[in-house]
Amino acid sequence: MTDFRILADTLARSLAEDVAAGRRRPGDRLLPSRDYAHRQGIAPSTASRVYAELVRRGVAVGEVGRGTFLRAAQGLPPVPAAEATPGGLVDLEVNFCVLPDQGSLLAPALARLATPGALQPLLSRASVVGDAASREATARLMARGGWMPEPDSLLFAGRGQQALSACFTALIAPGERLGLEAMTYSLGKGVAARLGLQIVPLAMDEQGVRPDAIATAHAAHPLRLLYLQPELHNPLGTTMPPARRQEVAALCRALGITAVEDSVYGFLSADAAPPLAAHAPEQVVLVDSLSKRVAPGMTLGFLSAPPALRQRLAAALRLGGWAAQGFALAAGVGWMQDGSVDALVLRKRQDAQRRNALAQQVLGGGGLTLRGDPSAYHLWLELPDPWRAETFVAAAARHRIAVSPAAEFAAGPGHAPDAVRLALAAPAEAALRPALETLLDLALAGPDAAAVG
Repeated sequence: MTDFRILADTLARSLAEDVAAGRRRPGDRLLPSRDYAHRQGIAPSTASRVYAELVRRGVAVGEVGRGTFLRAAQGLPPVPAAEATPGGLVDLEVNFCVLPDQGSLLAPALARLATPGALQPLLSRASVVGDAASREATARLMARGGWMPEPDSLLFAGRGQQALSACFTALIAPGERLGLEAMTYSLGKGVAARLGLQIVPLAMDEQGVRPDAIATAHAAHPLRLLYLQPELHNPLGTTMPPARRQEVAALCRALGITAVEDSVYGFLSADAAPPLAAHAPEQVVLVDSLSKRVAPGMTLGFLSAPPALRQRLAAALRLGGWAAQGFALAAGVGWMQDGSVDALVLRKRQDAQRRNALAQQVLGGGGLTLRGDPSAYHLWLELPDPWRAETFVAAAARHRIAVSPAAEFAAGPGHAPDAVRLALAAPAEAALRPALETLLDLALAGPDAAAVG
């Protein structure tokens, strides 16, 4: 690790401890980089690189002419549980919903696994293929728009992110070209970058990725793989209409391009259209999980793979250490079979629609521009002039509200839109309206009025 990254690690750890102890709050200004350089006995250029690394990691945001400010605790290294960050933060960055009484709903299935006879077989290593009952239950869960995957096409991972990592490991080699929507899931592009894949941003319109952008990029130099989110796109919250899905699927077939379809938010759409996998079953790997349906702490990832790719993906899951563990697989399938997942899906659809409508009422009703499907747990807020996204994130953090800037989701370098993603799932409902009203006031007041004195 280079010296400036070691220093960035040290500084990030120090900031995490300060937040945990209450000595610092999101939105606090860091020392000017020259003062930090003097204190550390390093060159100013090295200090500037340290601060740039903090911004890259999401620990801080830089505001031109104002300095560098601490972001919400999400980007900081973990601290021991006894030193948890003090309350008061309204987190609109993370997008997991855990309903208040989920524990009582999910406990009975776990109790059934607590007997020696049920537990003993779960103590061995899990297979990535599960058993027939697991595949049947998961296939039914993934069904939508009249489509259901073949149970024997399914593979299991510890979580959806691991299933995605397996796809990027198995289906494309370092240096090959991966087509991503111009705005995309931040972890997806991060995994791709770490694997040494050549990221190719693909232009989008209000319906999703543009087929002509795929064709043009492929003609310039072949794309080995596509990664797309047709349903409740993260971060934009938009949904690709059926005709566009058919067009993209037909293009994948014609050009011989494999696509990875991320469908982790698809369960929120009660009337979801058939996925890309329904239109191009030999070209599309569909990735899904229980993390949004159930909870991030009790999750299971799964993917539906074309027969020609299934063995490669299974090998990647095994070699990566990403296979689902026996207890998690049994618990997840038990919740599918006893109706717990269906009950949670129904309630989370209602919860997402209620929160989404509230955001539209407060922010859209206040004159701001929002994008996103009304079924989604997240919305895309386009900031009015003269706001810049990073400046708005820092201003929100000073009010103990965490939001995500557009740059986190931009597939390519260069200027990202002046917009932020609002993840509505995590805060208590009582805290959500005041936070949205604060964001409205900030957006309308402008950066000068919101600046720290």
